[in-house]
Amino acid sequence: MADACCSPPPLNLDRHRDNKAYRRVLWAVLAINAVMFLAEIGAGLAAGSASLQADALDFLGDAANYAISLLVVGMALRYRAAAALAKGLTMGAFGLWVVGTVVWHAAHGTLPSAFTMGAVGMAALAANVASFGLLWAYRKGDANMRSAWICTRNDVLGNIAVLLAALGVFGTGTGWPDVIVAAIMAGLALQGAVVVAQQSTAELKARMA
Repeated sequence: MADACCSPPPLNLDRHRDNKAYRRVLWAVLAINAVMFLAEIGAGLAAGSASLQADALDFLGDAANYAISLLVVGMALRYRAAAALAKGLTMGAFGLWVVGTVVWHAAHGTLPSAFTMGAVGMAALAANVASFGLLWAYRKGDANMRSAWICTRNDVLGNIAVLLAALGVFGTGTGWPDVIVAAIMAGLALQGAVVVAQQSTAELKARMA
């Protein structure tokens, strides 16, 4: 999926350095993601769903990313940009991990539980929509802020895809819809990683110039 709306913003980004409201938002979304990881990883393993397991690990990765964001809020731009670059690399690693999961499930012909996928997918969607709304005001901030918003945006799209996969598994009686959705989630993670890495690298270069 192209990300034409995510071209790098101007680099005069220090205005958010002491934003207490942003810290509160990060704490809220950190808690949401940590709880959803615990709930979804168990459900994904029980249901045998590649897309649920991928989404659960995405929640874990996002929780870690928000924790990093909290750590560097208020620091100099170069530290925030470096943290964003690290998060971009993490997003890329997640995408590669999902690719491996997709290959494994495709090779073994796994048939996940459509009911579990649908129920857990709805809960995950509600959690990510809440996080998305909380982070909306910071979508055009520096690379650190923007990477948090991109992660949540990808999660909302991934949750919708998981629900579609649940319908597909139910309708076809095969695991292919689950595998296809997991592959799409891998693509979103890799694409988001490129966007975040590009902006954070640009900020680091601008700071060094």
